[in-house]
Amino acid sequence: MKSIKTKLKVNNQQKTILAKHAGVARHAYNWGLATCITEYESNKKRLSAITLHKRLVREVKSENPWYYEVSKCAPQQALRDLERAFKNFLTIPKRGFPVFKKKGKKDSFYLEGSIKILQGNYIKLPRIGIVKTYEILPSLPVKNVTISKRANNWYISFKYDLGPEPTPTLKQRDIIGVDLGINTLATCSDGSKFANIKAYRQAKKQLVRHQRAVSKKVIGSKNRRKAVKKLAKLHKKVADIRADALHKLTSWLAKNHSTIVIEDLNVSGMLKNHKLASAIADCGFYEFKRQLTYKCEWYGSELVIVDRYYPSSQICSNCGHQQKMPLHLRTYECSECGFETDRDFNAAVNLKNYVNQ
Repeated sequence: MKSIKTKLKVNNQQKTILAKHAGVARHAYNWGLATCITEYESNKKRLSAITLHKRLVREVKSENPWYYEVSKCAPQQALRDLERAFKNFLTIPKRGFPVFKKKGKKDSFYLEGSIKILQGNYIKLPRIGIVKTYEILPSLPVKNVTISKRANNWYISFKYDLGPEPTPTLKQRDIIGVDLGINTLATCSDGSKFANIKAYRQAKKQLVRHQRAVSKKVIGSKNRRKAVKKLAKLHKKVADIRADALHKLTSWLAKNHSTIVIEDLNVSGMLKNHKLASAIADCGFYEFKRQLTYKCEWYGSELVIVDRYYPSSQICSNCGHQQKMPLHLRTYECSECGFETDRDFNAAVNLKNYVNQ
């Protein structure tokens, strides 16, 4: 399966109907959460999504006619999401209790049924009509879509089938080792280096200014809502710049190399270092691994993840001698054979050699 997410080009009328769908989904979720809490406190019972939907039709829809202005899929899926949230809370450690949704934060809804892609960048949605997108959509059948709002823009996402087998691309190299870092995002065993764009660091002064502007506005005022939109737009820009750099890097690796070797970094442990936490989070190490995992499946490549305790930075890639390498040393100087090279390049070569051991 492959997924696509693209921005919608909507007019004011379409924005209104999209906001109504998101509002109904949010209302159904919050009503279901309040009902589940009351039921559990009184009878120690956990209600299913089907039971909640029957009660919703009987108790809520009859009193709120605006429920009939939107697709029935939006509240149904919201109750399914609530059921899954309760299940995750009870079965998965460290999962928090479901919380009530707030207007303007992660607004989204789900649609299914008569969905059809028309003329490349047009898609027909139930109860909404024909909507234009900014990108050409694949001419494939679509069963369901998720529409979400982010920084005052609406996006549509859906999955489609790629087929039973991956589509391998022509490879330039058999094996490549990739060492991730803060100053240089990725150093490869073939000598290639990819700079870290540091999107958050570049926009930090602007973010501080916009955040200060939000804090000075009166809560609930129109000016505060305007300031919040400006701040959200800037946060989205930072995230998009980071995602773009990671997508370009991971696509290049997966398309052009048969085997990619990376290190299993302990990102959560690294973030505990408060002096480097901001810089580490700005790199997106976990997102790099996530993207590379599914792209290797797409393009017929193999991803090898080396154990996090493998001393790739301490081993000499020339003779195999191992020595201590504090973080402040950026050049590897082997005390055994005298070999000198860049610390990150030495680690990348060791990761490449790990496969042949």
